[in-house]
This record gives sequence, structure tokens and C-alpha cells, in this order.
Amino acid sequence: MHFFFQPNLADGATSLSEEESGHAVRVLRLTAGQQITITDGQGLLVVAHITTANPRQCGFKIFAEQRVARPAHHIHMAIAPTKSMDRIEWMVEKMVELGVQEISFFVTIASERRAVNHDRVLKVIMSALKQSQRAWLPKLNKLRPFGDMVALSADQKFIACVDATNPAYLQHAAVPGNHYLVLIGPEGDFAVPELEQALAHGFKRVSLGPHRLRTETAGLAACHILNLCQQQPPAVFNLA
Repeated sequence: MHFFFQPNLADGATSLSEEESGHAVRVLRLTAGQQITITDGQGLLVVAHITTANPRQCGFKIFAEQRVARPAHHIHMAIAPTKSMDRIEWMVEKMVELGVQEISFFVTIASERRAVNHDRVLKVIMSALKQSQRAWLPKLNKLRPFGDMVALSADQKFIACVDATNPAYLQHAAVPGNHYLVLIGPEGDFAVPELEQALAHGFKRVSLGPHRLRTETAGLAACHILNLCQQQPPAVFNLA
């Protein structure tokens, strides 16, 4: 199934954007009459036939659609970006595939990276959305200070830090259907004052296992653990 992203789909769009059109016609070599699936990233999925295989404006006609409900839970993963952006982009891609609803980056005392290319990361998110054929585009927030991050609200707030003696595992602490905010620290881990500040703002210190994980591995592990706590019904298309 060929999957595309078109943000104004609900407004009556009948053609793909120029970028998506070029991918459909030039890269995938799709022709008139072929079937495609399109999402607007806001819960709308449609199945359509290509009417005009134009690499600048690929036209389509919808014949089936589905409204995908927003998940009852909300996973907000907040990460201190690593020095290597390649590792962070890989992590973002996989978190979207696994099912994350919101992504934030923040700066800590030990942070080696204090800038993130927001537009580049957003493109990674869009690509992963199509790859995993999801109907909801995760929200990407701008880089912010650690103090602003810990002040945010959520049903359950967790901070994952390097502590092999911590018996509180994330999978045991998470309650299904909640809004979660999870903090993942930098390569040098959180500083003691930062950990104390997070705990003072209602965060619970949790473990992701007995072994030390890289930042991007910890982010993926936490995202996957929280998704395993949920149950979602299968998607069904309805004829338009």
C-alpha cells in the first residue's frame, strides 16, 4: 500500500502536494488508476485512486475513508539531545513508528548539544508517519530549558535515570490510558540538582532495566513500554 501525507485533506483536497506528487510519480512511478492511501495527520485516512499522474500535482479521487480516534493515552517523550543528531533522528523515527504522541527536546547541565534543527526533525516525523501508516502526526515542540520542561503537567510524570538499584520499573508504575511525560537525560545523565528539581515537581524516578542504556535506546524503551500498557482496536475502513 502506497501511503501519503496531505495536511488539508479534510478541506476537500483533490491532489497531493508538489513534494508528495513528485514522490508518487517520479520515484514510485505510480500511474492513473492506481490505489493510494492518504492521511492528514489528524485522524483522517482515505483510500483513493490516482486521476492525474502529474509529478507537480498528482490528482486523486477518494472512494473510502476512515476516522481514526485519537488514542486514549498520550505519550510525551522529552529528550536531552545527544551530540550526534543522527542518533536523535533515528530515535525520533523509531518512536513515531512505535507510537508516540508528542516529542520535546530540552537542555540540561550536562548537555553537549544545545540546538536542534526543528524543521529537519519534523521531516523525519512525517516520513516515519507514512512508513508506519499512522493517522495521527505527533506534535514536535521547540527546544526548551530543563526548568520549563519539569513545570509541564501530565497525569503521570516519570524521570528515567541511571540507577540500577531503583526497584520502580516503568511498566509497573504506568497506569493505562493516562497522559504520560517521560524525561530521558543526556549522555552524562541528569545532575543531582536536576533530579531533585524534577522530583519536587511531581516526577517519579523509574528504571528501564538493570543495565545502562544510551539516550536514544532509553527513549525507545520507554516509548515501547508505555505502548505495551495500552490496548487499541483494529482499524476498519468505511466506504465513502
